Amino acid sequence: MNQLIEVKTAELEGAALDWAVAKALEWTMARVPNDIDGQNGGEVLAPPDISHDFKFPQRGAVPAGFFLHRWSSDWSRGGPLIAERGKSIGMELRISERSASFLQSGMRVGYTASSVLIAACRAIVAAKLGETVAVPAELLP
Repeated sequence: MNQLIEVKTAELEGAALDWAVAKALEWTMARVPNDIDGQNGGEVLAPPDISHDFKFPQRGAVPAGFFLHRWSSDWSRGGPLIAERGKSIGMELRISERSASFLQSGMRVGYTASSVLIAACRAIVAAKLGETVAVPAELLP
């Protein structure tokens, strides 16, 4: 995997935000074996339920976002995440038109964004990982 860059949670978007959500969901690094040319090995963020017999592509590098879902832009992924994670990570998540907030130590912490999915994903990341998070540079716009 390439270099990690510290980014404010409030500024995360796109693939970098989805990567941070995966970290908040406790995804772990999985070893990517070298390809058939003996290159491109390394690590990639993977879901905890990845099968041990999963086969990576035989040729070429595996991008940092190989397994990521588009929680921050696809309601079929982000909607269930909001419903499940708001409760399971112990946060009272409040959603409005373009904002999301959660309770932390009795204080409400809020995020606004161009969409409610982005705001909610930022709130979930902040609740688990804090106000800054390290993401792969290749995922930043």
